[in-house]
Amino acid sequence: MKQIETGKIKNIVLAGHSGCGKTALAEALLFKAGATDRLGKATDGNTICDYDAEEIKRKFSINLSLATFEYSDFKINLLDTPGLLDFGAAMNEGLFAGDTVIICVSAKSGVHVGTKKAYMAAKAQGKHIMFVMTKMDDPNQDYYHSLDMLKEAFGTAICPVIVPQIENGAMTSLIHLGRMKSYTYDKKGASAVGDVPSGSLSDKADITAAGLLDSLSEAVAETSDELMEKFFAGEAFTQEEISHGIHEAMRTGRALPVFAVSNATLAGVDLLLEFLKYMPAPTSLGARKATDANGKEVMIPVESGDPASAFVFRTVADPFVGKMSFIKVMSGTLSSDKDLVNAKTGNPERIGKLYTMLGKKQIEMSRAVAGDIVVATKIAANTGDTLCSPERVVSFASVQYPKPCYRMAVQAKAQGDEAKISSNLQRMLEEDKSLSFGLDPFTKEQILSGLGDQHLDVTLAKLKTKFGVDVLLEVPRIAYRETIRKQVTQRGRHKKQSGGHGQFGDVVIEFEHCDSDTLVFEERVVGGAVPKNFFPAVEKGLQECMKHGVLAGCPVVGLKATLIDGSYHPVDSSEMAFKIAASLAFKDGLKQANPVMLEPIGALKVIIPDDKTGDVMGELNKRRGRVLGMEPCGDGLTAIDAEAPMREMQDFAMYLRQVAKGMGEFTFDFLRYEQLPGNLLDEVIASVKTAAGDEE
Repeated sequence: MKQIETGKIKNIVLAGHSGCGKTALAEALLFKAGATDRLGKATDGNTICDYDAEEIKRKFSINLSLATFEYSDFKINLLDTPGLLDFGAAMNEGLFAGDTVIICVSAKSGVHVGTKKAYMAAKAQGKHIMFVMTKMDDPNQDYYHSLDMLKEAFGTAICPVIVPQIENGAMTSLIHLGRMKSYTYDKKGASAVGDVPSGSLSDKADITAAGLLDSLSEAVAETSDELMEKFFAGEAFTQEEISHGIHEAMRTGRALPVFAVSNATLAGVDLLLEFLKYMPAPTSLGARKATDANGKEVMIPVESGDPASAFVFRTVADPFVGKMSFIKVMSGTLSSDKDLVNAKTGNPERIGKLYTMLGKKQIEMSRAVAGDIVVATKIAANTGDTLCSPERVVSFASVQYPKPCYRMAVQAKAQGDEAKISSNLQRMLEEDKSLSFGLDPFTKEQILSGLGDQHLDVTLAKLKTKFGVDVLLEVPRIAYRETIRKQVTQRGRHKKQSGGHGQFGDVVIEFEHCDSDTLVFEERVVGGAVPKNFFPAVEKGLQECMKHGVLAGCPVVGLKATLIDGSYHPVDSSEMAFKIAASLAFKDGLKQANPVMLEPIGALKVIIPDDKTGDVMGELNKRRGRVLGMEPCGDGLTAIDAEAPMREMQDFAMYLRQVAKGMGEFTFDFLRYEQLPGNLLDEVIASVKTAAGDEE
């Protein structure tokens, strides 16, 4: 691949709802540009961008993929992102690296939650946005209804540029409003140019090209005072003015261009390719904010002549190739064998070979200029690291990832695989920053957390195919605790005679509740009833008993034990005897001290569409939650603050996704322990004992 400078690079992200045709559009663009010699299909498992074994098996995108091609002296880095909400981390990585976001919308089904999510994320990052209406060849398509859905969702900025002529429910041609020309396509995707029809473009509504051109001209007029004057004077814009105005309106966010294409027949793909040449270059977003070595904020312009800086926005753990790092060159020039420094760790980093990608195909390149996207293999840097020239050390803010909210316990299918699970899952965590894995400090279970059940299912499938480790998922145990509510005094006496020296220990201990997660031990023995040298044995016996309460065998918290009396034998008393005596006092005393079960309570923050707040609050009441407050947070969303028992929240992620249609999100963190309601006591005790028996 020849060297192309920054101004000729176009970083295009394909985003949108699952099933809207993103991967098919990428396939059509690559084929029409001559980068591939066949038009692959996701259903056949032979597309350029969906090459992972799990993507081929499941027939939908899971990972972010990069497909680079040249077209008319331009280099286009096409980033195909998954649309399923469980794989939202990959979309965020793509948005970070891209400059223009093409949001795909099915002409058959219109706007969905994935459409809105992609738009909100792209807008939040200040990206240039346009829409492409796909599946125009579908017999059930309804372009103009879907266009109305876009206008309703995203306002008057929606600006059709390429629109279809519909007759008897089928597309017969595409109208380029900027050129006021009609394009008719044959079976091979070749176009014939003709005049724009004067009648209606739809057999369902009175929509004309002239009427749509007026709307387009109004959007163009708003880009400059000169064009506004011309518009009000009733003068027609030239094709050059319309083309420049569309791109200027898109750059400022005043217009969101809409194109219509058919990925299957390639109708309109040539027009979209031509439009991509005029997409903003990496310099259009301006200088990037960074932090220098002293912690001071600096602005880094996208200039090839500046000191090099690059950001690792994605890592792939490939068992054959090794570690692959996807890099966005932020400034300067990156070249093979270049010595850089990792701004996060301070360690030197030597770049070996650089590649650009066409799906899974690696194409070696000698250098990459500012704004380009490349892949380096076997470097030490991880996702989120900044690599830079030693003469200017800077760090860029990391990609924002959705927080994992769906937890499951991991168990090895084969005995002895526990170490393999941990080490290989750590490699998976390098690849997917929306996963988390660790040991629950309370239950000692290995917990894998992600964005949903599909997310975890795919993670385990990759773990098996890539690293040969097979695991099971189970619902995590709840870390219940036990405590007491009543003060009692209990004697514990251990006496045993078996010939020779016997065993004798006698203690009187006062048990009471206190605010502490660990045992609080004190002694008020008078007159030497229990020698001081046996105090540690008494405390140790109690400490061991704290691990197993008297109700369900759960750890005990909030306990103060005071040794107040006892007796000893000058020959038969020993540390072991007093340790046993203390345990007897513990077990008998706690049974009389009104023992209770404690359950963990979490702090919950839910962000939900305004019209779903009532549903969520009602559900939280069913789950024994307490709503503490709510406040608007913009874009039609409301934040609800609440507290809820952890035992009721295992499937809350699935519930929220269903009720909010994917627009809701939440965080849930441990807060404190509270007494378990009495009506649940028997059920919880039975479940804890059953789990303990299964573990044994």
